[in-house]
Amino acid sequence: MLRLDQIHKNYGAVRAVRGISLEVPRGQIVGILGPNGAGKTTTVRMIAGTLPPSRGTVAVDGFDTLAQTRQARQRIGYLPEGTPLYPEMRVASYLRYRTKLFGLPRGVQRTATERAIERCWLTEMRTRRIGTLSKGYKQRVGLASALLHSPPLLILDEPTSGLDPAQIAQTRKLMRELAGDHTMLVISHILPEVERACDRIVIISAGTIRADGSPADLIRHAAGSGTVLAVCKANPDTLAQIPGLNIKKTNKMDDGWTAFECEGESVPAETLRERIGAACAAQGTAIRELRTVGGSLEEVYIGLIEQSNRDDAEGAP
Repeated sequence: MLRLDQIHKNYGAVRAVRGISLEVPRGQIVGILGPNGAGKTTTVRMIAGTLPPSRGTVAVDGFDTLAQTRQARQRIGYLPEGTPLYPEMRVASYLRYRTKLFGLPRGVQRTATERAIERCWLTEMRTRRIGTLSKGYKQRVGLASALLHSPPLLILDEPTSGLDPAQIAQTRKLMRELAGDHTMLVISHILPEVERACDRIVIISAGTIRADGSPADLIRHAAGSGTVLAVCKANPDTLAQIPGLNIKKTNKMDDGWTAFECEGESVPAETLRERIGAACAAQGTAIRELRTVGGSLEEVYIGLIEQSNRDDAEGAP
């Protein structure tokens, strides 16, 4: 559905985007994460066709956003952050007006409007002026507008901004329902929401992709180099003999158990847990707890951004 091939964007001497390549299949929900100034907004604008790349190509559903601009834009629904709306218009009238801007045939304009109103829980607000709505309802109107022409690609910039917990859960449910018919790019700073809603996460920093994978894969990668906590009745010497294991901290408990914080020397945490379990089993030692400490999406994100900042400061490509 979406293909980015080595896209670059320069503003004079500033390299905002530095060779991003990305392929997104149909029906996938992809979260785009990154700090301010990372190149996310510039990349999204190039996908939407509102900003030409300095080099490289962007194709939406097989249509080049420069050579076939009209066809590419017809396949995109875009909900920008801030949701630009006409406050003096009523909800239903505004959405009907948008169907005309999208060029929908007269015979389907009303049907498309009613379907978008129902999908975005706007039935009770259909006759209200947009300027009188809360931020959450304005966000729903923006989402309904992006859905009117049933675009195969949806770009949602901070889609849950301003929503209460119940509305966030409803929006997440709607995104899942839409995934069968739409491919989605979700730009957000709310890590838990991205983790729950998206099939795949792309982390951008300093104009390049720093990580790309499912939330579980990224977290598993972080856990692979994490600290292992073992609560058992083993003698420290027993654990110290395990190859590749380094005991960072020992905490003796009142009930006879001891908590060991261990890390591996070039050994993944998963392998370290297996070796600790095998060593305790061989000694007939009871284990109460054996788990990896850390390995959250937040830790992955922070670690990658910090490494990106160091690379940028050192002049790394």
